[in-house]
Amino acid sequence: MSMMRGRKPTDPRVWVPLLLLAAFTFGPSLLDSVTGTDNTNDAVSASSSDRTSDSDRSPSDQRDDQPVSGLATISANDLPAEAIDTLILIDSGGPFPFDKDDSTFQNREGILPDEDQDWYREYTVITPGESTRGARRIVAGAENDLYWTDDHYSSFSEIVDW
Repeated sequence: MSMMRGRKPTDPRVWVPLLLLAAFTFGPSLLDSVTGTDNTNDAVSASSSDRTSDSDRSPSDQRDDQPVSGLATISANDLPAEAIDTLILIDSGGPFPFDKDDSTFQNREGILPDEDQDWYREYTVITPGESTRGARRIVAGAENDLYWTDDHYSSFSEIVDW
């Protein structure tokens, strides 16, 4: 196990990739065996290529992929792989690699649409080679609005097609 030499098991660079590998390899059957529930429809078991197209969903299930923020948009397909990993963790409710993940994002910069104080939550997007949380984040709003920043909140793009 030379890849883990010098890294503690609590280091998220060790357990997050293993968790994601297990989730994609075993899908809902692994989660079902651990929790004793049927999670066949959970987002953690669906890759972006397995997702139902908007035309196959009922109108109440569709997320409006038109930006409401007035910000630039970015397709989920254009995000780095680590951001997709973070989106999957957000959809599944964690566990998240950093204590600060899933905490309130206060929008002090005022770039995102003005909402109530507890509207936004922030999540770290792991940056390969970075020993800290780095600058990449996904901020999620209370109504499934998602925002990407790779410059520690200096700018945002609204994530569409997720």
